[in-house]
Amino acid sequence: MSKRHNEQLRMLLAQEAARILASEGGRDYLAAKRKAAERLNVDPQAGMPTNIEVEQALVAHQTLFEGENHEQVLTDLRRSAVSAMRLLAVFEPRLTGSVLRGTAASHSDVNLHLFSDSPEDVALFLIEHEIPFESADKRFRFGKEVSYFPVIRFMAGQVPFELAIFPLKGIRQAPLSPVDGKPMKRAGIKQLEEMLADYA
Repeated sequence: MSKRHNEQLRMLLAQEAARILASEGGRDYLAAKRKAAERLNVDPQAGMPTNIEVEQALVAHQTLFEGENHEQVLTDLRRSAVSAMRLLAVFEPRLTGSVLRGTAASHSDVNLHLFSDSPEDVALFLIEHEIPFESADKRFRFGKEVSYFPVIRFMAGQVPFELAIFPLKGIRQAPLSPVDGKPMKRAGIKQLEEMLADYA
C-alpha cells in the first residue's frame, strides 16, 4: 500500500471518527476510531489516525457543519462552567477538556478539576447545596505513572458536569491529555470570563 494511500486512509478514518464524536456525543477517541474503522471496513492495524488528527478533523467538522450554532453551544457551556466554578470557588476549580479546547458539542460534559486534600469535603459541599451526584474513580496519567482519582458527576439543568478531585498540590501539575500527551490545559474563572468577554 502506497504512502499516499495510507495518508488518505488515515484522513478518512479521522473524518469519520470526528463525525462520530460530533453526532454521538462521545469523548473516547480510541472508541470513535475503532467504530470508524468498522464502518469503513478498514483493518484497524492498517494505521489509525492520531488523536491530534481526529481532533483537527473534529474542529473542521464543527466549523463546516455547525458554524454559529457551535459557537453558541460553546458559549453556553462556558457560561455554565463559570457559574459552577463560582459556586465551587473554595476548591479552586479549573476548566479543562473539550469545553476549554473549543471542541465541545451540546451533549458534552463540562470537565472541572477541583483541589482538596479531603475529597469528602466536595461531596459534603454538594449535599449541603442539595445537588444530587454520582461518585466514581477515573484514571489519569502523569508522565509514565497512572493514578486514579475520585470524580463526581452531576447534572446542572441539561448540562452534565464531571468534577475530578486532586490533592491541593495537584494544582501545580496537570495530568497528561489523552489527545496530545501534553499536560492538560486548565483555565481558572478569570481566564474563562476573559474568553467569554471576547465573544460578547
